[in-house]
Amino acid sequence: MNRAADRLELVTDPVRRTGRTLLSAGVEQSYVDVEDPRHLHFEYVRRIAAAAELAAPRGVPLDVLHLGGGALTLPRWLAATRPGSAQRVVERDAAVVELVARELPPLPPEVRVEVADAREAVTATPAASYDLVIADIYRAARMPRHVRTVEFAAEVARTLRPDGFYLVNVTDLPPLVGTRVQVAVLRAVFGDVCVLGDRRMLRGRRYGNLVLAATPRPGGLPVGRLAVAALRDPVPGGLLHGAPLDTFVAGARPVGDDDTH
Repeated sequence: MNRAADRLELVTDPVRRTGRTLLSAGVEQSYVDVEDPRHLHFEYVRRIAAAAELAAPRGVPLDVLHLGGGALTLPRWLAATRPGSAQRVVERDAAVVELVARELPPLPPEVRVEVADAREAVTATPAASYDLVIADIYRAARMPRHVRTVEFAAEVARTLRPDGFYLVNVTDLPPLVGTRVQVAVLRAVFGDVCVLGDRRMLRGRRYGNLVLAATPRPGGLPVGRLAVAALRDPVPGGLLHGAPLDTFVAGARPVGDDDTH
């Protein structure tokens, strides 16, 4: 076990000895297999990866922006599954970056990590730079407000190419108010949006993670293939899109920078 500032730890998985879990104040943040970067331990990370796989034909390199880095699970996975992908990782916590760089396997040269605020980094990014933007941005178990607004979503959409995907990890608890608002935010900006997750989560029956997928082009999400991928996960999941998503988000209002609640 290794300690860093702010109670950061990397602990060895007692079951899978090559597994390492990044903990922050005792809370699981990331999981990496130091010998097999294709192994994805957390359910929501597998759902993000399954959606990312549909962003382009198998094996084709992608230009990717990761907002939130943690132990760099998905950058490692993408480097292994799509060699040559140019990846930029924005992580605000310098202590996390230092610990991961010191204790975990080195990254390929195509993966660039910077310490910065996610919104500032996105705002400074040229238009149409990325095929894929992945957001997993949390501070004290909560998504910071400045990355939850319509204005931020619009900045992300600007950085995407017309067929690009925006994938967002949302941690929530019943009755999923935060998720519903985030769906409303994305629908105010993107042409096509869906929600992926454990069926119990989608029904608002437990705490956990959901993945939101969005693309600028109306009808641009491969909904059928996403649904099949969700079902094939070791924790079979579901998908909300179209009319079921209308019902899910009914009454939720998108938030902007000027909203005070």
